[in-house]
Amino acid sequence: MASQDRMQQNRNPVTVSPVEVAYRPPLKGPARPIFRSNAVRDMGSVLDLNPGARSWACGATVLKVGRAKHVPDLQMEDADGCLWLLDIFDRKNLPDQNALAAAASNLSCRYRLVGSAEIYDGFRLANAKDLLRYAGYVVPLGDRVRLLAHIGEHGPLSFADCLRAVRETQPVAAIASLILQGYLEVELDDELIGPETMVRRISG
Repeated sequence: MASQDRMQQNRNPVTVSPVEVAYRPPLKGPARPIFRSNAVRDMGSVLDLNPGARSWACGATVLKVGRAKHVPDLQMEDADGCLWLLDIFDRKNLPDQNALAAAASNLSCRYRLVGSAEIYDGFRLANAKDLLRYAGYVVPLGDRVRLLAHIGEHGPLSFADCLRAVRETQPVAAIASLILQGYLEVELDDELIGPETMVRRISG
């Protein structure tokens, strides 16, 4: 029931404009982002945990559509180096989508309107917010080496088993930080992260 309530809250964000976020350790976005709305902020959180996104920024590009100018909500660089200009579903009075796509193409970018489901369906946003609380947390070398070696030897382990391998610092913070840094990965879409969530080491 609690997880259902949480998902329902995620589906109905309170929109304010603009949304300024206090300093946070940069992950893939800026340290002091200013978002047009809460929905744009939530999309930033989703991008932070998206392995297909290399970096993102707020309102970084101006598109010329006829005599008008339009600033998309977000600019995102994907893992292949392609630049995407994104507007979020709650944006009002948008110019014609084809015109926006053409204007983006003139700048060697691609344009896309992000739907509500991409942000609020499933558990990805809730898990992203839980993990992002630990952005910038420094994991001691001993714990990092010990945990990575443990998973490397035994294969994927439950979150609870990983906690036992952390000895020098806060176990949950250490595992979350290593996920954010790209050393470990967990499934974000199926359910809320819990003791039985499987943790895998990212090779490479």
